[in-house]
Amino acid sequence: MSFPDRLRETERTAFHLEMRDSYTPTDPTYLAWKRGEQPDFQAVFQPWADLVREATSRGVTMRRARIVSEPVTDYIKFEHATTTMNLDAGEEVRWLPRRRASDIALPGNDFWILDGQLVRFGHFSGDGEVLGEEWTEEPVVAGLCAAAFVAVWERAIPHEDFKV
Repeated sequence: MSFPDRLRETERTAFHLEMRDSYTPTDPTYLAWKRGEQPDFQAVFQPWADLVREATSRGVTMRRARIVSEPVTDYIKFEHATTTMNLDAGEEVRWLPRRRASDIALPGNDFWILDGQLVRFGHFSGDGEVLGEEWTEEPVVAGLCAAAFVAVWERAIPHEDFKV
């Protein structure tokens, strides 16, 4: 089952923790933004925005936390510049400088945790290309991810207050 299908089955919460400083470096939208162009972000992100609106209209709380190095990379600047679309769709987004995460037990990979039980790990190459995903409902793993997300969320800075 695909991630969108699983999100459509989510009833209460969908939390996402991102811990990389670069993703998909060959993404055409990112590369255009990096060249100083103004891509049609709305068109690119519309499918995601529609999915988020669908989930939040059912009462699902969607939160995204990003642990980032400082100074931030160009890719993080790109994410920061486009995060208003996440917010407009209904996601809450916070940022945590990596130096403030040193005492938090974190899984080795970015993850989504749906309804506190179903975990989707994202696997990436060293330069940020997508390699695949892995799903688990192992209670110990879900507990680690849930605790990590809560710890990060409590310390993280709301998007509107985080400056890049």
